[in-house]
Amino acid sequence: MKCQKCQKEVFLPFRCQYCGDYFCSEHRLPENHECPRMEHARAPKEETQPIIVQKQRPYEYTISYAPTQPTRGKIHFSTKEIKHLTIAALLVIGVGLSLGLFSNFFYTDYRIDYVMLVTFTIILTTSFFLHEIAHKIVAQREGLWAEFRLTLIGAILTLISVITPLFKIISPGAVMIAGSADMKSMGKTSIAGPMTNITLSMMFLAGTFLFPQQIQILALAAFFNAWIALFNLIPLGILDGFKIFQWNKKDWGLAFTSSLILMIISYQLIPATLF
Repeated sequence: MKCQKCQKEVFLPFRCQYCGDYFCSEHRLPENHECPRMEHARAPKEETQPIIVQKQRPYEYTISYAPTQPTRGKIHFSTKEIKHLTIAALLVIGVGLSLGLFSNFFYTDYRIDYVMLVTFTIILTTSFFLHEIAHKIVAQREGLWAEFRLTLIGAILTLISVITPLFKIISPGAVMIAGSADMKSMGKTSIAGPMTNITLSMMFLAGTFLFPQQIQILALAAFFNAWIALFNLIPLGILDGFKIFQWNKKDWGLAFTSSLILMIISYQLIPATLF
């Protein structure tokens, strides 16, 4: 999400409780972003007003955003979020369809199998959004503000993936989280996405044995879900893996190992002619 003052991309934005906009740490205070409701900010605080403190330990935050009503357990989508989800869906669908043009995945007798291509595109798009929705559900159950937002760099990279044959990445956006969260809450929220893909990969992998006539599409679906989980579990930067690793190394290790094993097994089941 971008700071409304300086347009800087912010992973954990601060929400002004007076004007409702989101800002980076530098512009989070009303006087630093020229808040249009400055008179309310300068008014005497009631005793029930939340105290604004920001702790410095990793992933332990108490920030200025504080809902006036309890949000724990309530799952909801805003109009703005639905718009961002729609654009992201179109980008992911574009990547899925582009695989039919730039790879051998969906060719039979030198022709594109459009039914298989469309089926895989639906599976790929659904898998991506189930990953993001899992983050959102867990975060909101933890009492946090959580909404999906497009990111400029991610959307551009995904768009490039639609039109290029070799470069393929699906990352049009992510669930942005704000609120008072400790390391455990962030860890549980972060692991929800990869675990969703691991579960889907296991289901598709089981399907290859139950429906061997559909092994091509099911093995591909299992492989891509395992790959999505494995990539997000890398313990670096803003990826889910970093927050999970900081929270619980054992759970991170089990999730990472499971996704790696699933990816290797499903890869072995994909017909060699597809590559």
